[in-house]
Amino acid sequence: MKCPLCEKGILKKVDDILMEIEGYTFVVKGDRCDSCGGEFPLGEESQRVIKIARKLGIWPEPMKLYRHLSKSGGSLVLRIPADLEKQLKLSEETHVEITKVGKKLVIEPT
Repeated sequence: MKCPLCEKGILKKVDDILMEIEGYTFVVKGDRCDSCGGEFPLGEESQRVIKIARKLGIWPEPMKLYRHLSKSGGSLVLRIPADLEKQLKLSEETHVEITKVGKKLVIEPT
């Protein structure tokens, strides 16, 4: 089969493709181009990695939360759900970085 990236090389079956997710490395089967080195994990292998990553809590799940802001003293307070707090290992001592991008706020633990 011809490589979809370079359209020159031939795809060879391999069993040593490395996939890295949040610092964890997974070795999967798939195809590799003998010309450009492009790697294409097999679909069932990718699904297996996703399943394991979800169990480990490292698979990035899309999330959109709707929250009301509260007043505390002279400041606004944003409450974070307990499950998200546990997943991100947040505590009262966690420092966060707040970035304004257009009309959006991006909040990241530092």
